[in-house]
Amino acid sequence: MFLLDGYPLQIDTPFEHAGVAYPSNWLRFATPEERAAIGITEVVEQPRPDDRFYWVSQNPNGSWTSIPKDFPSLKTTWSAQFKQIAYSMLLPSDWMVVRKQEVGTEIPADWTSYREAVRTTTALAISDMEATTDIEAFIASVTSVQWPVSPDNQPIAAQEPTPAPEPEQPVAPTEEINVANP
Repeated sequence: MFLLDGYPLQIDTPFEHAGVAYPSNWLRFATPEERAAIGITEVVEQPRPDDRFYWVSQNPNGSWTSIPKDFPSLKTTWSAQFKQIAYSMLLPSDWMVVRKQEVGTEIPADWTSYREAVRTTTALAISDMEATTDIEAFIASVTSVQWPVSPDNQPIAAQEPTPAPEPEQPVAPTEEINVANP
């Protein structure tokens, strides 16, 4: 990002300074010395703070101002979000639980383990998040949750290729057939 008199200049946009009009490609083709001669400085653009956790505004010089959002409200919002994630992860397999209740068909063990892992992960995520006391610890807590992978989405284990069956060998006739004399 380039600044002139403390204000950002956009690449490929014409600008005017000290009564001189500069074309849209001037910043792209000017040397660092030419830019410095009229007072243009290049600054490394800072990453924008995360809007999920901060109220963010950009300053005229291109820097950011960020104010942490209300901490209790963030905890309430993220707790609800974790519960919604768990709900959406469990929903596709709820029919297995209903089927077990209605007709007694067992739930496959991998699905039982997955469903328990989702509930455990949700409880731990909420508990860890609630224990945080500052915004940095809160961000680290909520962004480090590792959700379990559904059995439907597990990678297939590499298997030994099944050998192709041997082609059948032609069976030799046991008696000769004389075509001329049947």
